[in-house]
Amino acid sequence: MREAYQVAAVRAAERALMELVPAGALMGRAAAGLASVCASLLAQYPGRVYGTRVVVLAGSGDNGGDALYAGALLAGRGAAVTAITPGSRAHAGGTSALRAAGGRVQATPDGATPDGATPDRAIGRADLIIDGLLGIGGRGGLREPFAGLAQQAEQARQAGATVVAVDLPSGIDADTGAVDGPAVRADVTVTFGAIKPGLLIDPGAGHAGTVELVDIGLALNGPAAISPQRHDISELLPRPGPESDKYRRGVLGLLAGSDRFTGAALLSTGGAVHGGAGMVRVVTAQAAAALVRQVWPETVLTVHPDDLDWDLIGSVGRVQAWVAGPGMGTGPDAVARLTAILGTDLPVLVDADGLTILSQVKELLPRAAPTLITPHAGELSRLLGTDGRSVEARRLEHARRAADQLGVTVLLKGSTTIIVSPADSADPGSQPVLVNPTGTPWLATAGSGDVLSGLAGALLAQGLEPAQAGLAAAYLHGLAARLAAAPDPDSGEAPIGASDLVRALPAAFRSL
Repeated sequence: MREAYQVAAVRAAERALMELVPAGALMGRAAAGLASVCASLLAQYPGRVYGTRVVVLAGSGDNGGDALYAGALLAGRGAAVTAITPGSRAHAGGTSALRAAGGRVQATPDGATPDGATPDRAIGRADLIIDGLLGIGGRGGLREPFAGLAQQAEQARQAGATVVAVDLPSGIDADTGAVDGPAVRADVTVTFGAIKPGLLIDPGAGHAGTVELVDIGLALNGPAAISPQRHDISELLPRPGPESDKYRRGVLGLLAGSDRFTGAALLSTGGAVHGGAGMVRVVTAQAAAALVRQVWPETVLTVHPDDLDWDLIGSVGRVQAWVAGPGMGTGPDAVARLTAILGTDLPVLVDADGLTILSQVKELLPRAAPTLITPHAGELSRLLGTDGRSVEARRLEHARRAADQLGVTVLLKGSTTIIVSPADSADPGSQPVLVNPTGTPWLATAGSGDVLSGLAGALLAQGLEPAQAGLAAAYLHGLAARLAAAPDPDSGEAPIGASDLVRALPAAFRSL
C-alpha cells in the first residue's frame, strides 16, 4: 500500500522528530534526496550533471530552502544553477549555501540575476527547473509573481525542460488535490517523509507527474488515503477452495439492460462472469435476454414483465448480492424493480440508470445493508444537486459529502477513481479514502462502466465489503484496459472498446 497523510499529521511528525535530531538535519535529508533525484534526471545529458543548466524557483519557506540546498549540491557537481527568489525574502541558509557552491541568486529589484539574465530567459534556457515556490500549507491558486513563474516553467517544460516539484507542485491543495487557479505542472514530484493525498487524487495528481518519496524518518499513523499495489489486490481477491461450489462462490443478481440498451446487459454480465462469481442471475428485458443467452449461456435468465406489482425477489431465486442499473431504464417499472432490490438486506451496487432514479427518488437511501454506488462526476452531481465541473475540481470533497449524506460507499469514477466510505461517527478519521492507481484514458469509452459494475458486483457476492469490492474491481478494470490497449509492450497501444475489457479480465486476474 502507498499511504498518504494529511498536512497536519505530517507537520506534527516533523515537530516530534526535530526535537530529537540536530537543527537543520531534516532539511539536509530532504535536500540530499531531492538533489539525488535531480541528478538522476540530468543523467540523460552528455556530461551528466556537469555543465547542465538548473533553475531553482525558491519561495521563502522550507520548500524554498530545500530547493536552494539541493541547488547547492548540484552546483557542487558542476551544474550551472540560477535561483530565482520572487518573494520578499529567501531562505538565508540555502541562499548562502548556493552562493558558496558557485550558484547565482536573483538579487536586483528588476528581477535580473547578477549576470544580467532575466528570470524568463534563465527559465527558458534551463534543462531542469526545481519548483520550491510554496509548501504543503499553500491554499488556492498561485498569485503573481509566482503565477507568472509557473507559466514560464510550463513553457520551458513544453520545450523539453524537466520540472521537479519540491514536496508537491506549487498551487495544489496537499490534502485534497484541488487546484483553484494557476499551479505548477511537474514531471516529477519529490515528496518528503510521506505522500500527501493531493499527489494521488486529481486534479492535483495530474500536476504531480511521477511521485518519488524520500524517507526522512517521520513516524506516522492513520493515513488519510491509501493506494494499493499489485500484491495488496491479490490478497483481497477470493479464491475457490476444495469445498467450493457455485453457491459458496457467490451468486450475483444482475438487473441490467432493456429492449433499447441490450449492450449494457451483455457488458455487465461479462464483467460479472469474469469476476469470479459462482453464478450470475440476470434479470432483463426480452430483447436483451436473447442476446445474453447467446453470449453468456452460463447465466440464469429471468425476463421481467412490464408490471409494477411483479415479485422480482421471489421470482429470481437466491442471490448473495445485487447489481442494479446499467441500461435498465428509469420509468415507473424500473423504479419499482430498484425499490424491491434496495428493500432487501443484501449488499447492493447501484450504477447508471439506477443512480438517475436515486437522484429523483431520494427516499430510497440510506438503507441498513451494505451499499456501493459507482457514479461518474455528472451522476454524482445530480445526486448532490451541484454541477459536474465542481465535482471534477474537488473530487474528494464531493465523494465524502455523498458518502456521509447518502450513507453509502461511493466509488467516484474518473481520471483517478476514488472510493470513500461513510464516516464512523465514533472515529471520523478511521475510513481513509482509497485511490486506484491503474486508471488509464483508454477507459473513457462507452460501456466500460457497465463492465466495472458487473465485476464489482461479483466481488460483493463473494463476500467482499463494498470498499474492498470497489477497490479491487477498479484496479482490475484499469489493468484490463492497459492489457487490452497494449497486449504486447513492444507494439504500442491501440484504441479499445468495452468488450475488449471483458476479454482482458482473465489476463488481469492472472497477472496478480
